[in-house]
Amino acid sequence: MAQEIERRLATLYPDAHCELDFRSPFELLCATILSAQCTDKRVNMVTPDLFRRWPSAAALGVAAPEDVEAVIKSTGFFRAKAKSLIGMARALVASHHGEVPADMDALTALPGVGRKTANVLLGNAFLRNDGIVVDTHVARLTSRFGLTSETDAVRIEQALMPLFARDGWARLSHLLIWHGRRVCAARKPRCADCTLADICPSAVT
Repeated sequence: MAQEIERRLATLYPDAHCELDFRSPFELLCATILSAQCTDKRVNMVTPDLFRRWPSAAALGVAAPEDVEAVIKSTGFFRAKAKSLIGMARALVASHHGEVPADMDALTALPGVGRKTANVLLGNAFLRNDGIVVDTHVARLTSRFGLTSETDAVRIEQALMPLFARDGWARLSHLLIWHGRRVCAARKPRCADCTLADICPSAVT
């Protein structure tokens, strides 16, 4: 069933991709930190000014917290996010010559970076399938599809990895996220319009 879900979603969303705007691993890392409890659309409205003012880890690492907070305020939790951004930038300068490392352990050692954020970076900036991004959409859909009963993000990821071919892990996350945003919504899933309704155990038709 897992492969059939992936096949149908890939047919429905052939252009599924990360909807955060970025031009470099550093920009994607900043955008992903900002995306916590915030829409990608809102993040994309904020990041052009952020990257114009602080285009590198070296620049962001010496920024005044209140200045960063003012730029990112509309993304929510702006004080904590500003602290994470500046701390992350300083750590990149101190430990990685200002460059974002393409390594899970090195990424998760950075302030404000957990496994989900690291998977976003590895899959989209470095085109590496080291894991599966589990956000609220992925967690919701995989539960509804009956693929896992786990509720912890790391355990959900571990349950999903054996079900899908590794070379498609990064794309799989996009397929599930796109479907979660467009059809399988949290409150009112549009089961009548869903390409998976006939095989989804949670479908209401």
